[in-house]
Amino acid sequence: MYKNKKSGIIGIIITIIILILIVIFSNGEKNSSFFENVASNLVMPIQNGLTYLKNKIGGNNTFFTDISNLKEENSKLKQQNSELEQSLRELENIKTQNETLKEYLNLTEKYGEYKTIPGYVINKDISNYSKTIIINIGKDDGVKENMTVIADKGLVGHVISVTKNTAKVQTIIDTASSISCTMSTTKDAIVCKGTLDGQSVLKAMYIPTDKNIIQGDSIETSGLGGIYPKGIHIGTVKKVSNTQNITDRNALIETAVDFDKLDTVLVVTNK
Repeated sequence: MYKNKKSGIIGIIITIIILILIVIFSNGEKNSSFFENVASNLVMPIQNGLTYLKNKIGGNNTFFTDISNLKEENSKLKQQNSELEQSLRELENIKTQNETLKEYLNLTEKYGEYKTIPGYVINKDISNYSKTIIINIGKDDGVKENMTVIADKGLVGHVISVTKNTAKVQTIIDTASSISCTMSTTKDAIVCKGTLDGQSVLKAMYIPTDKNIIQGDSIETSGLGGIYPKGIHIGTVKKVSNTQNITDRNALIETAVDFDKLDTVLVVTNK
């Protein structure tokens, strides 16, 4: 009974509120404007929030799409970079081969009077006492022991041992090396030997007592001794050492060949 009475009162109150709202909404622009403002203040934040979320989600979708595109572009750029690096290596190899061929051509033109076999250095043993190199040509190429080895600038040494495909060369800067030479100005004979002083220096000995050796003078092979042909450039006089005993005079010869950078050689097969 009590419940039915209470429900009836609530129903009446709700009806009254609805009637009041209907009257208010039908009362003109002021009230209409008021409720529009209320509705706007309530709805707009929600609408703005939904719009923000929509834009945010849309932006995220674009962001992930951009990331995917960037990854694809990065992969393509890496591939292109790899291809460019490979092309660069190939060009460097071609350049090196061309430079080597050019050196061979210059050598063969310079030493046209000799029959030669081209080769290049594959190993070096440059220590205090032993200064030898290994070249990539041997018996199968016609190389034999005691053959002269030259480079673009001048004399390198001579072959001391041979295998089928390689040869060992004793360089002129080896301490066991001894070369019969002549001075360009006087044409007098001297002997040049390897030293411990440096990798590009020889010691000139047995200088004639009645002859002057001049700094800057050119030194070349004399053709004596049975190994080296005549007239191959060896180096230039760097320093003259005079002593109280004129028979002990000596000089330092700077070799024409830079043995640190030696790469391309020719083996002379005739003398």
